[in-house]
Amino acid sequence: MALYSAKIAGTGKYHPEKIMTNDEISKMVDTSDEWIIQRTGIKERRIGDIAKDEFPSGMAERAAKIAIKNAGIEPNDIDLILFSVTLPDMLFPNAASCLQERLGITNHCGCLDVNAACTGWVYAMTMANSMIQTGLYKNILVCGTEMATAFNNWEDRNTCVLFGDGSGAVVLSRAEDGEGSTIIDSVLSSDSSKKESLILPAGGSKRPVRQDVLDKNEQWMSMDGQIVFKNAVKTMSSHCQALLDRNNLTIDDVDWFVPHQANLRIIETTGKLLKCPDEKVIVNVEKYANTSSASIPAALHEAVEDGRIKRGQIILLAAFGAGLTSGAILLKF
Repeated sequence: MALYSAKIAGTGKYHPEKIMTNDEISKMVDTSDEWIIQRTGIKERRIGDIAKDEFPSGMAERAAKIAIKNAGIEPNDIDLILFSVTLPDMLFPNAASCLQERLGITNHCGCLDVNAACTGWVYAMTMANSMIQTGLYKNILVCGTEMATAFNNWEDRNTCVLFGDGSGAVVLSRAEDGEGSTIIDSVLSSDSSKKESLILPAGGSKRPVRQDVLDKNEQWMSMDGQIVFKNAVKTMSSHCQALLDRNNLTIDDVDWFVPHQANLRIIETTGKLLKCPDEKVIVNVEKYANTSSASIPAALHEAVEDGRIKRGQIILLAAFGAGLTSGAILLKF
Protein backbone atom coordinates (compact mmCIF):
# COMPACT_ATOMS: atom_id res chain seq x y z
CA MET A 1 0.00 0.00 0.00
CA ALA A 2 1.35 3.42 -0.96
CA LEU A 3 1.72 5.82 1.96
CA TYR A 4 0.85 9.49 1.92
CA SER A 5 3.19 12.17 3.29
CA ALA A 6 2.13 14.42 6.15
CA LYS A 7 3.06 18.09 6.35
CA ILE A 8 2.67 20.80 8.97
CA ALA A 9 0.13 22.97 7.16
CA GLY A 10 -0.34 25.59 9.88
CA THR A 11 0.94 26.53 13.33
CA GLY A 12 -0.41 28.61 16.21
CA LYS A 13 0.20 29.44 19.85
CA TYR A 14 -1.26 31.24 22.83
CA HIS A 15 0.20 32.31 26.17
CA PRO A 16 -1.77 33.91 29.01
CA GLU A 17 -1.61 37.66 29.54
CA LYS A 18 -0.33 37.57 33.11
CA ILE A 19 3.46 37.60 33.45
CA MET A 20 5.09 36.44 36.69
CA THR A 21 8.72 37.49 37.04
CA ASN A 22 11.44 35.87 39.09
CA ASP A 23 11.41 38.85 41.43
CA GLU A 24 7.74 38.21 42.17
CA ILE A 25 8.46 34.56 42.98
CA SER A 26 11.33 35.62 45.26
CA LYS A 27 8.73 37.34 47.46
CA MET A 28 6.92 34.00 47.88
CA VAL A 29 9.83 31.59 48.45
CA ASP A 30 13.51 31.79 49.36
CA THR A 31 15.00 32.41 45.93
CA SER A 32 16.19 35.24 43.69
CA ASP A 33 16.19 36.33 40.07
CA GLU A 34 19.92 35.58 39.85
CA TRP A 35 19.52 32.07 41.34
CA ILE A 36 16.69 31.14 38.97
CA ILE A 37 18.40 32.47 35.84
CA GLN A 38 21.71 30.81 36.71
CA ARG A 39 20.13 27.38 37.18
CA THR A 40 17.31 27.44 34.63
CA GLY A 41 17.68 30.36 32.22
CA ILE A 42 14.08 31.33 33.04
CA LYS A 43 13.32 35.03 33.51
CA GLU A 44 9.52 34.97 33.58
CA ARG A 45 6.51 32.75 32.96
CA ARG A 46 2.82 33.17 32.05
CA ILE A 47 0.04 32.31 34.50
CA GLY A 48 -3.41 31.29 33.28
CA ASP A 49 -6.48 33.17 34.54
CA ILE A 50 -9.59 30.97 34.62
CA ALA A 51 -11.81 34.07 34.58
CA LYS A 52 -10.32 34.87 31.16
CA ASP A 53 -10.82 31.33 29.79
CA GLU A 54 -7.09 30.70 30.18
CA PHE A 55 -7.37 27.03 31.08
CA PRO A 56 -6.43 24.14 28.74
CA SER A 57 -9.38 24.08 26.31
CA GLY A 58 -9.66 27.86 26.36
CA MET A 59 -5.99 28.42 25.57
CA ALA A 60 -6.08 25.67 22.96
CA GLU A 61 -9.01 27.37 21.23
CA ARG A 62 -6.90 30.49 20.63
CA ALA A 63 -3.87 28.55 19.39
CA ALA A 64 -5.95 26.21 17.22
CA LYS A 65 -7.80 29.04 15.49
CA ILE A 66 -4.46 30.54 14.43
CA ALA A 67 -3.19 27.16 13.21
CA ILE A 68 -6.38 26.46 11.25
CA LYS A 69 -6.28 29.91 9.64
CA ASN A 70 -2.60 29.50 8.74
CA ALA A 71 -3.38 26.11 7.20
CA GLY A 72 -5.93 27.75 4.92
CA ILE A 73 -8.79 25.47 5.96
CA GLU A 74 -12.06 25.76 7.89
CA PRO A 75 -12.74 24.20 11.33
CA ASN A 76 -15.03 21.56 9.80
CA ASP A 77 -12.17 20.41 7.57
CA ILE A 78 -10.57 18.93 10.71
CA ASP A 79 -10.99 15.14 10.67
CA LEU A 80 -9.56 14.42 14.14
CA ILE A 81 -8.43 16.31 17.24
CA LEU A 82 -5.49 14.99 19.25
CA PHE A 83 -5.06 17.03 22.42
CA SER A 84 -1.91 16.58 24.48
CA VAL A 85 -2.64 17.69 28.04
CA THR A 86 -1.33 16.49 31.40
CA LEU A 87 -3.77 18.37 33.62
CA PRO A 88 -7.01 18.86 31.62
CA ASP A 89 -10.01 21.07 32.37
CA MET A 90 -11.65 18.12 34.12
CA LEU A 91 -11.23 14.35 34.24
CA PHE A 92 -14.06 13.90 31.72
CA PRO A 93 -15.31 14.77 29.19
CA ASN A 94 -11.92 15.00 27.55
CA ALA A 95 -10.34 18.32 26.65
CA ALA A 96 -10.40 17.46 22.93
CA SER A 97 -14.21 17.26 23.02
CA CYS A 98 -14.38 20.60 24.82
CA LEU A 99 -12.11 22.07 22.15
CA GLN A 100 -14.27 20.67 19.35
CA GLU A 101 -17.27 22.57 20.69
CA ARG A 102 -15.27 25.77 21.21
CA LEU A 103 -14.08 25.68 17.60
CA GLY A 104 -17.63 25.19 16.32
CA ILE A 105 -16.74 21.89 14.65
CA THR A 106 -19.99 20.11 13.83
CA ASN A 107 -18.71 17.20 11.71
CA HIS A 108 -18.52 14.88 14.74
CA CYS A 109 -14.78 14.24 14.21
CA GLY A 110 -12.96 12.00 16.67
CA CYS A 111 -11.55 13.65 19.80
CA LEU A 112 -8.78 12.12 21.90
CA ASP A 113 -6.65 13.36 24.79
CA VAL A 114 -3.04 12.16 24.94
CA ASN A 115 -1.14 12.18 28.23
CA ALA A 116 2.59 11.59 27.99
CA ALA A 117 3.38 14.70 30.05
CA CYS A 118 5.93 17.00 28.38
CA THR A 119 6.45 14.48 25.54
CA GLY A 120 2.72 14.33 24.81
CA TRP A 121 2.70 16.53 21.72
CA VAL A 122 5.54 14.48 20.17
CA TYR A 123 3.55 11.31 20.87
CA ALA A 124 0.40 12.85 19.37
CA MET A 125 2.26 14.05 16.27
CA THR A 126 3.66 10.56 15.70
CA MET A 127 0.16 9.10 16.00
CA ALA A 128 -1.27 11.74 13.65
CA ASN A 129 1.44 11.11 11.07
CA SER A 130 0.63 7.39 10.98
CA MET A 131 -3.06 8.11 10.50
CA ILE A 132 -2.39 10.49 7.62
CA GLN A 133 0.15 8.14 6.01
CA THR A 134 -2.42 5.35 5.79
CA GLY A 135 -5.09 7.66 4.36
CA LEU A 136 -7.38 7.39 7.38
CA TYR A 137 -7.48 11.18 7.85
CA LYS A 138 -6.53 14.27 5.84
CA ASN A 139 -6.37 17.13 8.38
CA ILE A 140 -5.56 16.46 12.04
CA LEU A 141 -5.44 19.19 14.69
CA VAL A 142 -2.63 18.40 17.14
CA CYS A 143 -2.61 20.59 20.25
CA GLY A 144 -0.28 20.72 23.21
CA THR A 145 -1.78 22.77 26.02
CA GLU A 146 -0.87 22.89 29.69
CA MET A 147 -1.80 24.71 32.88
CA ALA A 148 0.92 23.31 35.11
CA THR A 149 0.80 26.27 37.50
CA ALA A 150 -2.59 25.07 38.76
CA PHE A 151 -0.68 22.24 40.47
CA ASN A 152 2.41 24.20 41.44
CA ASN A 153 3.39 24.14 45.10
CA TRP A 154 4.24 27.81 45.48
CA GLU A 155 6.09 26.99 48.71
CA ASP A 156 8.55 24.66 46.93
CA ARG A 157 11.29 26.74 45.33
CA ASN A 158 12.72 23.72 43.49
CA THR A 159 9.61 23.29 41.33
CA CYS A 160 7.49 26.45 41.40
CA VAL A 161 10.08 28.47 39.48
CA LEU A 162 10.11 26.03 36.56
CA PHE A 163 6.62 25.97 35.10
CA GLY A 164 4.35 28.23 33.09
CA ASP A 165 1.11 27.94 31.13
CA GLY A 166 0.42 28.05 27.41
CA SER A 167 -0.69 26.35 24.23
CA GLY A 168 0.77 25.37 20.88
CA ALA A 169 -1.08 23.82 17.95
CA VAL A 170 -0.45 22.56 14.44
CA VAL A 171 -2.63 21.28 11.64
CA LEU A 172 -1.00 18.17 10.21
CA SER A 173 -2.31 17.58 6.70
CA ARG A 174 -1.85 15.24 3.79
CA ALA A 175 0.85 16.67 1.51
CA GLU A 176 0.20 16.97 -2.19
CA ASP A 177 2.39 15.05 -4.62
CA GLY A 178 5.69 16.83 -5.18
CA GLU A 179 5.36 19.19 -2.20
CA GLY A 180 8.36 17.74 -0.40
CA SER A 181 7.13 18.47 3.12
CA THR A 182 7.02 15.30 5.20
CA ILE A 183 7.55 13.68 8.59
CA ILE A 184 10.76 11.81 7.86
CA ASP A 185 11.02 9.67 11.00
CA SER A 186 10.22 9.56 14.70
CA VAL A 187 10.98 7.62 17.86
CA LEU A 188 9.07 7.24 21.15
CA SER A 189 10.12 5.63 24.42
CA SER A 190 9.53 5.51 28.16
CA ASP A 191 11.56 4.36 31.15
CA SER A 192 8.95 3.54 33.79
CA SER A 193 11.61 2.50 36.32
CA LYS A 194 12.10 6.24 36.93
CA LYS A 195 8.42 7.20 37.03
CA GLU A 196 8.61 8.34 40.67
CA SER A 197 11.14 11.06 39.85
CA LEU A 198 8.48 13.36 38.37
CA ILE A 199 5.06 12.75 39.80
CA LEU A 200 1.74 14.19 40.96
CA PRO A 201 0.85 11.45 43.46
CA ALA A 202 -2.74 12.36 44.29
CA GLY A 203 -5.84 13.30 42.33
CA GLY A 204 -6.51 10.05 40.46
CA SER A 205 -8.55 6.96 41.29
CA LYS A 206 -5.76 5.48 43.39
CA ARG A 207 -5.51 8.53 45.66
CA PRO A 208 -8.48 10.90 45.33
CA VAL A 209 -7.90 14.31 46.88
CA ARG A 210 -9.36 13.96 50.36
CA GLN A 211 -8.48 15.45 53.70
CA ASP A 212 -5.63 13.01 54.40
CA VAL A 213 -3.98 13.99 51.10
CA LEU A 214 -4.33 17.69 51.92
CA ASP A 215 -2.94 17.11 55.42
CA LYS A 216 0.17 15.51 53.90
CA ASN A 217 0.46 18.20 51.20
CA GLU A 218 0.48 15.53 48.47
CA GLN A 219 -1.78 17.37 46.03
CA TRP A 220 1.18 19.01 44.29
CA MET A 221 3.70 17.77 41.75
CA SER A 222 7.18 16.81 42.94
CA MET A 223 10.43 16.19 41.09
CA ASP A 224 13.89 14.74 41.59
CA GLY A 225 15.79 17.27 39.50
CA GLN A 226 19.02 15.31 39.13
CA ILE A 227 17.36 12.17 37.78
CA VAL A 228 15.18 14.18 35.41
CA PHE A 229 18.15 16.22 34.13
CA LYS A 230 20.31 13.17 33.42
CA ASN A 231 17.49 11.28 31.73
CA ALA A 232 16.47 14.31 29.67
CA VAL A 233 19.84 15.01 28.09
CA LYS A 234 20.58 11.31 27.59
CA THR A 235 17.30 10.41 25.90
CA MET A 236 16.85 13.54 23.81
CA SER A 237 20.39 13.43 22.44
CA SER A 238 20.37 9.67 21.82
CA HIS A 239 16.96 9.72 20.12
CA CYS A 240 17.99 12.60 17.87
CA GLN A 241 21.24 10.88 16.93
CA ALA A 242 19.38 7.65 16.19
CA LEU A 243 17.03 9.46 13.81
CA LEU A 244 19.94 11.10 12.02
CA ASP A 245 21.90 7.86 11.76
CA ARG A 246 19.09 5.75 10.34
CA ASN A 247 18.27 8.41 7.75
CA ASN A 248 21.91 8.89 6.70
CA LEU A 249 22.01 12.47 7.94
CA THR A 250 24.27 14.43 10.28
CA ILE A 251 23.57 17.41 12.49
CA ASP A 252 25.02 19.55 9.68
CA ASP A 253 22.00 18.58 7.55
CA VAL A 254 19.61 19.92 10.20
CA ASP A 255 18.52 23.55 9.80
CA TRP A 256 16.86 23.92 13.21
CA PHE A 257 16.74 21.96 16.46
CA VAL A 258 13.57 22.60 18.51
CA PRO A 259 13.91 20.92 21.92
CA HIS A 260 11.43 20.82 24.77
CA GLN A 261 11.82 24.09 26.66
CA ALA A 262 12.33 22.67 30.16
CA ASN A 263 15.31 24.74 31.22
CA LEU A 264 18.29 26.29 29.49
CA ARG A 265 20.88 23.94 31.03
CA ILE A 266 19.12 20.88 29.60
CA ILE A 267 18.79 22.53 26.19
CA GLU A 268 22.46 23.58 26.11
CA THR A 269 23.76 20.21 27.32
CA THR A 270 21.66 18.31 24.77
CA GLY A 271 22.87 20.62 22.01
CA LYS A 272 26.50 20.02 22.98
CA LEU A 273 26.04 16.24 22.96
CA LEU A 274 24.61 16.52 19.45
CA LYS A 275 27.37 18.97 18.44
CA CYS A 276 24.60 21.31 17.31
CA PRO A 277 25.66 24.96 16.98
CA ASP A 278 23.84 27.30 19.37
CA GLU A 279 22.60 29.42 16.48
CA LYS A 280 20.59 26.46 15.16
CA VAL A 281 18.73 25.85 18.44
CA ILE A 282 15.29 27.45 18.95
CA VAL A 283 15.03 28.75 22.54
CA ASN A 284 12.27 30.74 24.25
CA VAL A 285 12.33 29.22 27.75
CA GLU A 286 13.43 32.56 29.23
CA LYS A 287 10.00 34.06 28.41
CA TYR A 288 7.62 31.22 29.14
CA ALA A 289 9.41 28.69 31.41
CA ASN A 290 8.47 25.02 31.07
CA THR A 291 5.02 24.82 29.46
CA SER A 292 5.23 21.02 29.23
CA SER A 293 3.77 19.61 26.00
CA ALA A 294 2.92 23.12 24.74
CA SER A 295 6.57 24.15 24.57
CA ILE A 296 7.64 22.62 21.24
CA PRO A 297 4.61 23.60 19.13
CA ALA A 298 4.66 27.12 20.62
CA ALA A 299 8.39 27.53 19.92
CA LEU A 300 7.86 26.09 16.44
CA HIS A 301 5.13 28.65 15.72
CA GLU A 302 7.31 31.54 16.90
CA ALA A 303 10.13 30.46 14.60
CA VAL A 304 7.77 30.04 11.64
CA GLU A 305 6.15 33.43 12.26
CA ASP A 306 9.43 35.34 12.53
CA GLY A 307 10.79 33.70 9.39
CA ARG A 308 13.53 31.53 10.85
CA ILE A 309 11.85 28.25 9.89
CA LYS A 310 11.08 28.08 6.17
CA ARG A 311 9.58 25.53 3.80
CA GLY A 312 11.99 22.83 2.74
CA GLN A 313 14.17 23.04 5.85
CA ILE A 314 15.07 20.01 7.98
CA ILE A 315 13.78 20.32 11.55
CA LEU A 316 14.66 18.11 14.53
CA LEU A 317 12.31 18.05 17.53
CA ALA A 318 12.91 16.33 20.88
CA ALA A 319 11.12 16.09 24.23
CA PHE A 320 11.08 14.25 27.55
CA GLY A 321 8.66 14.17 30.44
CA ALA A 322 7.09 12.32 33.34
CA GLY A 323 6.91 8.59 32.87
CA LEU A 324 9.76 9.06 32.12
CA THR A 325 8.66 9.47 28.52
CA SER A 326 10.78 10.76 25.67
CA GLY A 327 10.65 11.12 21.92
CA ALA A 328 11.98 12.86 18.82
CA ILE A 329 10.75 13.76 15.34
CA LEU A 330 12.72 14.48 12.18
CA LEU A 331 10.79 16.35 9.50
CA LYS A 332 11.09 18.41 6.36
CA PHE A 333 9.06 21.55 6.84
